[in-house]
Amino acid sequence: TEVRERQGLCYSVYAALLPMRQCGLAFCYSATTAERAQTTLDVVAHELTHGVTQFAIPPDGLMYQNQPGQLNESFSDVFGTLVKQRTLGQTVDQADWLIGAGLFTANVQGVALRSMKEPGTAYNDPVLGKDPQPGHMSDYVNTTSDNGGVHINSGIPNRAFYLTATEIGGFAWEKAGRIWYVTLRDRIRSTTNFQQAADLTYAVAGELFGVNSLEQMAVKNGWAGVGITVGSSSDGDTPQGCLQSVLKAFGIR
Repeated sequence: TEVRERQGLCYSVYAALLPMRQCGLAFCYSATTAERAQTTLDVVAHELTHGVTQFAIPPDGLMYQNQPGQLNESFSDVFGTLVKQRTLGQTVDQADWLIGAGLFTANVQGVALRSMKEPGTAYNDPVLGKDPQPGHMSDYVNTTSDNGGVHINSGIPNRAFYLTATEIGGFAWEKAGRIWYVTLRDRIRSTTNFQQAADLTYAVAGELFGVNSLEQMAVKNGWAGVGITVGSSSDGDTPQGCLQSVLKAFGIR
């Protein structure tokens, strides 16, 4: 399948089309130059991560609507940027935390499709409009378009990951990325929302690196930085909730 972009706004077009368990993931690519294709590794990895999400979470991945769908997009951005950072050998401080840098032509007033560091600042263009992503729950966009804003509010968990990774320091894929991956692989459900994702990543960080470790505190602070307090969901909302109920019953904290 050939994907064509005729407005002169992008050098390359990537799409994950109709991901269905029985057919796998359809992936389409079009570029005007081979050189430009090399600048979009994170976007390629983003689309391929949708396939990981599709098969990691039964029965058919994260529901692609509202907060579960926003998390779906965010996980793809997280692993997209981790692939780019690892390929370039970048630390959290060296990385630009941009998704799709280099995709826009010189005609566009913008630097990338999205910014994980500062959601809402990737572009501001007369044709494309302004980057609509919020970076905090106080700016959460309630909309019925874009499947409930899956490409919009994903900026919130994106920034939570950025804040977590930069507080931990070093290479993001070694610790922050590991926390997010184990959470995606083992804990996320098809209907998981932001609050539950925050609680799950916090719990996984404690399991991997120790309770009250630097890594676990970084996760807590990362979510707090976007307006989400870890531990605010009800006990039954997450797999950890059941365990916590048992521990509380026996007076164990």
